[in-house]
Amino acid sequence: MRYSEDHKAQTRQRIVEEAARRFRRDGVHATGLQTLMKALDLTHGGFYAHFKSKDELVEEALRYCASELDEITTSSLSGDQPLATFIRHYLSKGHRATPAQGCPFPTLSAELGQRGQASPVTDESVSNRLAQIGAHLEDDQHAAMVLSAMVGALMLSRSVVDPQLSDRLLEDTRASLLKLTGADIPQS
Repeated sequence: MRYSEDHKAQTRQRIVEEAARRFRRDGVHATGLQTLMKALDLTHGGFYAHFKSKDELVEEALRYCASELDEITTSSLSGDQPLATFIRHYLSKGHRATPAQGCPFPTLSAELGQRGQASPVTDESVSNRLAQIGAHLEDDQHAAMVLSAMVGALMLSRSVVDPQLSDRLLEDTRASLLKLTGADIPQS
């Protein structure tokens, strides 16, 4: 049975979206193609009708994550204190608890670097985040520090067992960044 080109495009998009969720939650290496395709009720062999390799899927999933991150960052950077709103959202318990829907940097950055397969998509996404953060700072030199602190704190908060330590990593980093940016500190 032949499917329409639209069906093929929709299936490809489903694969990309599921891969993006799994890569953010589990990492690239831990996400097997067979498991990924089975979760979508597709065959492992069918993967190659859509992608030449897992590396191609990784790039597509990174583009998808970057697009989502652009939307989230843009919507968070609004209101009276846009950078403070963004920092609070990023360093929240909710973001910590939902890595599959959150920022890909805490899960994927180390893995992509260790694999020796850094991606130009990551370069673009990091550069976009730095520009967005820097636009809300008096001295945009601090943008890299703000982004790095947020990603690191989120990554560490997800990696510890002790819930109090996990909360402290988020709360202390959030308070320090809010102070640095001159935002009002209340609102956890």
